[in-house]
Amino acid sequence: MAVIRDMMPAFQLFQPTTTDEALGLLDQYQEQAWVLAGGLDSFDWLKDRVKRPAAVVDLGGVEELSAIRSATGGGLTIGAMAKLREVVRHPDVRSQYGLLAEAAGLVASPQIRNQGTLGGNLAQDTRCWYYRDGWNCYRAGGTICYADTPTAMNREHCILGASRCVAVNPSDTAPALVALDAEMDIRSSAGTRSVPAEQFFLGPDVDIMRMTVLEPNDLLAAIRVPGTWAGARFYFEKSRDRQVWDFALASVASAARITNGVIEDIRIAVNGVAPTPLRLRAAEDAVRGRQLTDEVAAQAGEAATAGVRPLAHNGYKVALLRNLVTRSVRGGEA
Repeated sequence: MAVIRDMMPAFQLFQPTTTDEALGLLDQYQEQAWVLAGGLDSFDWLKDRVKRPAAVVDLGGVEELSAIRSATGGGLTIGAMAKLREVVRHPDVRSQYGLLAEAAGLVASPQIRNQGTLGGNLAQDTRCWYYRDGWNCYRAGGTICYADTPTAMNREHCILGASRCVAVNPSDTAPALVALDAEMDIRSSAGTRSVPAEQFFLGPDVDIMRMTVLEPNDLLAAIRVPGTWAGARFYFEKSRDRQVWDFALASVASAARITNGVIEDIRIAVNGVAPTPLRLRAAEDAVRGRQLTDEVAAQAGEAATAGVRPLAHNGYKVALLRNLVTRSVRGGEA
């Protein structure tokens, strides 16, 4: 078991004021650099001395990474350092992309939303206590998943997509951005590349040591939300033990176009049930082009739970996932 010291290791602190300056530091320190956004996830790692970077690159002074602005041709571009409270309050987010505003508004507590950033919420590491407490599990380079043993505490872990590691992604905003078909702008000294939100997150079957596609010298610069789903019918629900602070046991986000009661198109994404935010294509296909009825919505819920493999203590997530997806299609209580 890890020894919790609650004292940060020594490191060099850098506070760049431009993106290029920040990228230069990441190039210089590579794997020894730690990017600091709001700091809420970072400080836990550093205080417990589980992570020991040589350099911490604080992005708080890079103003260009905090802007929320209208994009050419429609949509919004949201800087990765935009505070969650600003995402929640921004008039264009609220009027056109209420799904994201609602998801961001349910992150933790008001105090944390005042400090936390959208990019930090997306890029945070898994909250599996075995991993975060320094146990030498697969994700930490070991040869076992402590959460997937006969005596494990795994009530919060995954029921879909496990591959050695059964930890889940903890982001509240991630499923909303997957449902909105957003793209992540990632900058490095080599240039900028755009990655669909759906492909930004990595499962353990691809890379068990990382949660996202970000490389050591990469910087998540902005999130681009296209105009495709602006003003659609949105649904977001987060199930958790307490109504503040807690991470999701499971969450669902959907964006739908409905005309005369027919579901013309829909995107459904969930989180808290798999190692990554998961788009439910089978559930979408089950209802797309059909008249919206209780029966059709229930079929989406059934499709969402195909292939589930619950652990010893999280079987409740199967019914929870089914009901969340059903309600997301209905647009309300099932």
